[in-house]
Amino acid sequence: MRGMKVISVNVGQPTALQVGHHTAVTGIRKHPVPGHVRVTVSGLEGDRVLNRRYHGGPDQAVYVYTREDYDEWTERLGRPLEPGIFGENVVISGLESADVRVGERFRVADVLIEATAARTPCGTLGARMEDAGFVKRFVQARRPGFYARVLQEGDIERGDPVTRTPAPEGAPTIGELFDLRYAATRDPEQLRRFLTFPVAKRLRADLEKWLAKAEAAAS
Repeated sequence: MRGMKVISVNVGQPTALQVGHHTAVTGIRKHPVPGHVRVTVSGLEGDRVLNRRYHGGPDQAVYVYTREDYDEWTERLGRPLEPGIFGENVVISGLESADVRVGERFRVADVLIEATAARTPCGTLGARMEDAGFVKRFVQARRPGFYARVLQEGDIERGDPVTRTPAPEGAPTIGELFDLRYAATRDPEQLRRFLTFPVAKRLRADLEKWLAKAEAAAS
């Protein structure tokens, strides 16, 4: 297996984007930046998160995508894609995002991050890709990328090697969590088990809501 390393570090500032019938100000337009970039518990310096109802915060401080994910999209779309187009902060090679488990840790130079949740696509992503049907395609592709919390701050840059520490035994994969969001039915026992792992705060609220609904349906 190829060694993991940072392919791109991306940040973005607020820009206007036509989303459906309205114009939104969003931070999804991210671009690669050279040199060292500071990573803090709040995210990357020089990066802005606008819609904090769904994005950002300590449990979703960094959004990671992978070169393998990009390779698949290049094949599907028939064109190369610039790093940052999915709104991710970091692109890592040698990794399948759907196989990452909650609680897995990744060290890049002095920075240590921990996977917490799968990305949920929205209309802003479709607008960024100039494709109203892209959210559906993103779900079908099952290449969500993952959010992470920052356990140790520091600087990262393109080319940095990445080391991986396994998650606790039985931790859900990013792919499992992504599928769960779109499932027609959900198993209460699985939801209870997933809640024992260090999932992101927003995801935890969803898991608790789904569990209450599943338990009510079973009673």
